[in-house]
Amino acid sequence: MARIKPQALLNQSKKKKGPSRISISTIVVCNLVVAVVVLSLVTTYRHWSQRSRNTLETQSHSFEDTNAVSQQKNYDLPGYADINTSKGLIAVELFKDASPEAVDKFLDLCQKDHFKGMPFHRVIKNYLVQAGHSSSSIPIEEWTAKGKLRGRLDTSPKHEAFMLGTPKNKGNNKDFELLITTAPIPDLNDQLIVFGRVLKGEDVVQEIEEVDTDEHFQPKSQIGIISIVLKREL
Repeated sequence: MARIKPQALLNQSKKKKGPSRISISTIVVCNLVVAVVVLSLVTTYRHWSQRSRNTLETQSHSFEDTNAVSQQKNYDLPGYADINTSKGLIAVELFKDASPEAVDKFLDLCQKDHFKGMPFHRVIKNYLVQAGHSSSSIPIEEWTAKGKLRGRLDTSPKHEAFMLGTPKNKGNNKDFELLITTAPIPDLNDQLIVFGRVLKGEDVVQEIEEVDTDEHFQPKSQIGIISIVLKREL
């Protein structure tokens, strides 16, 4: 048997222990797999990012459309009314933006002829005239007592003379009343909702104010609203 030389054994040992070479095809396949994974992640990120932007834009457009519809609806509502009384015509402007709920209720009741034939049942000179189908829930003493304090209080612009309003404590449509001030009444801020102002017919309001009344401030002669005509333009 031939004897293997030590140098040959050493070379054989190095060949067995040495790492095997990775083929080029394996490297190419690995790189392709990595590239596919990275491309997939990038595509997924772009998809969800674009979807989020689209969702935000859709919500923004929806909000803008809702506001536009609301503004258009508010624009289409009548902004004026002619109150035809037994003393003459009173033209008023409605505060659609400042008092939308009161104006909506007023417009709805006008279409139902709620105010047709409504009498002025309370007239307080240098204070206000009030029309309604029922007596006011505010005691007479409270009205007159507040009137004495009028000069000591700050005046709100919306509570100047010839403003159109309704009592806050009238919760249902049946009791919805109309008041027109004939003097500043800041002392009724907590009880009066102002939703309009007189543009024409101050002299008619003053003529109603001058009628004779009894001790309960009720007119001695019949006076009331004949009809109300809604208008989009004055």
